[in-house]
Amino acid sequence: MTKRLDMDYEVIVIGAGHAGIEAALAASRMGHETLLVTMSLEDVARMPCNPAIGGLAKGQLVREIDALGGEMALAIDETGIQFRMLNKAKGPAVWSPRAQADKQAYHRRMMAALEDQEHLTLMEGEATDIAATDEAVKGVVIGDDTLIHCNKIICCLGTFPNGVMHIGEESFPGGREGQPPSCRLADRIASLGIERGRLKTGTPARLARESIDFSRCETQPGDDVPAPFSFRTRRIDRPQAPCHITYTNERTHAAIRENLDRSPLFAGRIKGIGPRYCPSIEDKVVRFADRERHQIFLEPEGLESEEIYVNGLSTSLPRDVQERMIRTIPGLEESRIVRYGYAIEYDYYPPHQILPTLESRVVRGLYFAGQVNGTSGYEEAAAQGIVAGINAALSLEGRPAFTLGRHQAYIGVLVDDLVTKEIDEPYRMFTSSAEHRLVLRQDNADERLFRYGVRYGLLPRDLWGGTIGRRKSVARARRTLEGLSLSADTLPGSADAAGKGAQRGKIGAMDLLKRPEVRLRDLEAQIPPGTLDLDDRGRGALEISAKYEGYIARQRKFIERMIDLERMRIPEDFSYDIGALSAEARIKLAKFRPVTLGQASRISGVRSSDISILMIFLGRRRQEAGERDRAASEPLNSETDAWRDRGVSRETRPLRPRHGMS
Repeated sequence: MTKRLDMDYEVIVIGAGHAGIEAALAASRMGHETLLVTMSLEDVARMPCNPAIGGLAKGQLVREIDALGGEMALAIDETGIQFRMLNKAKGPAVWSPRAQADKQAYHRRMMAALEDQEHLTLMEGEATDIAATDEAVKGVVIGDDTLIHCNKIICCLGTFPNGVMHIGEESFPGGREGQPPSCRLADRIASLGIERGRLKTGTPARLARESIDFSRCETQPGDDVPAPFSFRTRRIDRPQAPCHITYTNERTHAAIRENLDRSPLFAGRIKGIGPRYCPSIEDKVVRFADRERHQIFLEPEGLESEEIYVNGLSTSLPRDVQERMIRTIPGLEESRIVRYGYAIEYDYYPPHQILPTLESRVVRGLYFAGQVNGTSGYEEAAAQGIVAGINAALSLEGRPAFTLGRHQAYIGVLVDDLVTKEIDEPYRMFTSSAEHRLVLRQDNADERLFRYGVRYGLLPRDLWGGTIGRRKSVARARRTLEGLSLSADTLPGSADAAGKGAQRGKIGAMDLLKRPEVRLRDLEAQIPPGTLDLDDRGRGALEISAKYEGYIARQRKFIERMIDLERMRIPEDFSYDIGALSAEARIKLAKFRPVTLGQASRISGVRSSDISILMIFLGRRRQEAGERDRAASEPLNSETDAWRDRGVSRETRPLRPRHGMS
């Protein structure tokens, strides 16, 4: 018989990975009593794969999480051991911060944040059941018989739902190394009518640091001046550590090819679909048979850790094959494996079943965040976690939901992709996924999102004030430069410009700054010191606004057109049984149930002609609804007679609300 725990909670978060942490912190920081349930408090914020935060497009996500008031950026700033800004040789639209993490320090830092948080309780135990009646959640069962009541549940289960691990010919239940899977809860979620699928991911071996000959590898240092992730971090002053690079070779590939029959991937024992962008080494050897070598990164798991993560060598080959292939790699000939690589299959719940708020369409009050939605990566999980946590809190308060558009944030792109696309492989964020990436840069996430963090009480108000102040300073500096004419003769590239017939002599300062080879510091030699009054971030923003002015203007015009489609909402009960729509569009629209016409336009298989037809039918529906409203409010031919018949004079009758108001 199930027994009830005396204390009730408003929000219960299941799982204390990167999604669960951000969800629990967001809900509790908004003042709601929150319970975070995890099978092991020792594994909170664990990094079972790459010990790093950020990377291409992922770094943008982390900065946006920070701008909303999340914890990930602060945690990596305090525990990172190597910081690098990626893609600096390219334009600022694709610059992305990345940091190597000290895994144990990161875990301790996140545990401290959770333990110190008001309105948040931690519980070690296994969630085995969800109590739900009338299609709404009522509570969570812990273990066999303890029911804890709540109003909202956020499932952040990672790779634990019915997890099965594979190493060579061995297959055994597991959520990740050393931990059991979550089978009862996974099956319970499916019994609620929620469709599930199967995905696969994997991890490489870890090597003993002292057994590696780093002299035979290339050294990869971090940046000389590390750039913090968080807008709240002044500077990074932690000790930094190098990573190293080596390569596979034909001997490595031969060892793999000779044992493909022992690979669970190629033997057919793994049914789940793995990530295309991060394949196992055996998959790379088969798919790219013409490649003579593949790059391998040797990454320390901490300043004091003896384990080295072998990035690029993910595998589920048998242990003896792992040892053989690793020892063919330069620098690793005498290496000792501390932990073997493995693959893991797990359940996920295709995200066409969730709303843009991450709430289930099937069960009210049930939210999903992280790998259960078909994503991969700590950053994608954390982004979903904070969105789910905010929305669970807002729903409790009866306030409008929080959603971000594709033009507002990478988080908006992530969620929109989840609810409008077929997710049949682990989803990863890329800069190419964001069509407005020049507007959604990593350096301006605060300008885009601080207002929401402040609005929901996740950030102090003075942070938004500081951002507004910096924006005004940049605008003043721009006006100053627009009013100045400077000599171009001594600037970089002036000789080349002269050879091409470019204007010489005095030229407008802003026009000079637009030249690719000219930096702001080059102009300041001709300007009195202190004229521009900008900090380093302001200087960078001014340069970007000058050099990419035309591109940014074009993107903003495109965004304005897109917003028109996003404003056209589709009623939840709208029927897509419209003969004029293509057969594929009818199927896809009924499956994904888009919230707006903009979302509908991004569903694969929905053509532009289908969108035009939808616009017509939505217009008709609004017109019919308007006529019904008018008929209901004017039951008689004469409005005056109608109100007089109810005993109400013209002077005292209520005002009729305007369209869109209540």
